[in-house]
Amino acid sequence: MFAVIVNTIAILIGSAIGLFLRKGIPESLAAAMMKGLGLCTVVIGLQGTLQEKNILILILSTIIGIVIGEWLDIDGRVNRGAERLTSRFTGEGQGAKIAQAFVTSCLIMNVGAMTIVGSLDAGLRGAFGMLYTKSLLDMIAGIPMTAAMGIGVMGSALFTLVFQGSIVLLAEFIAPYLSETLITELVCTGSLMILALGLNMLELTKLKVLNYLPGLLAVPFVLKLMQALGF
Repeated sequence: MFAVIVNTIAILIGSAIGLFLRKGIPESLAAAMMKGLGLCTVVIGLQGTLQEKNILILILSTIIGIVIGEWLDIDGRVNRGAERLTSRFTGEGQGAKIAQAFVTSCLIMNVGAMTIVGSLDAGLRGAFGMLYTKSLLDMIAGIPMTAAMGIGVMGSALFTLVFQGSIVLLAEFIAPYLSETLITELVCTGSLMILALGLNMLELTKLKVLNYLPGLLAVPFVLKLMQALGF
C-alpha cells in the first residue's frame, strides 16, 4: 500500500501546485489551456482505443453501459449532487465543472495497463517500480490539469487511493481473473470515455460521459460472451 499512498500524495502535490498557478492565470489563458488539454485528452483516448482487437466487445460494452447509465441518470445525479455540495463555497453552476474535472482526472490517471499491472505487481510481488513511475507521471500531469480545470482534479487522489489500494489488497483474489485480454478490453473501453471527455473539453460535443461508466463493468461479461460464441 505504500506505493499507492505515494501516488496519492504525488497527485495532491501536483494539484496543489496547479491550484497555486491557477490564481495568477487570466481567464482567457485558462480557456486556451483547457482546449490544449482537451486535445491531449483526445490523443490519450485514441492511443488507448487503438489497442482494440475485437471491436464488437467495445461496441457492446459501451452500448450496455450507456443503457444502464441513462436509465440510472448517473450524469444528472452526479452533477446535481456536486452542485448541492459546492454551491455554498463556489459560484452557481460550478458543480458540473468540478465534477467534470474530477471524472476527467480519475479516468486519465487510472485507466491504463500501468495502473492495473502496477497494482497487481505491488500486491503479489511487492514490486513498486511501476507505481512509483506512475506517481511521477500523475504529479506532473496534475499540475496543468488543475491549472486548467480547477480543484476537482484534487479529488482524483482519493479515488486513486481507493481504486489502486483495492487492487493491491485484493491482488491474490482478482489476479486469476484479470487476463491480459480483459485488461486490454478494460483499457480500450475506458479510453473511449477519455476520448469523449476530450471532445467535450474542446466543446465539440456535449456527451454525458458519466453515463458511459457502467460499460467498464459490462466488459468482463461481454468478453465471456464473445469467447463462448467463438468471436
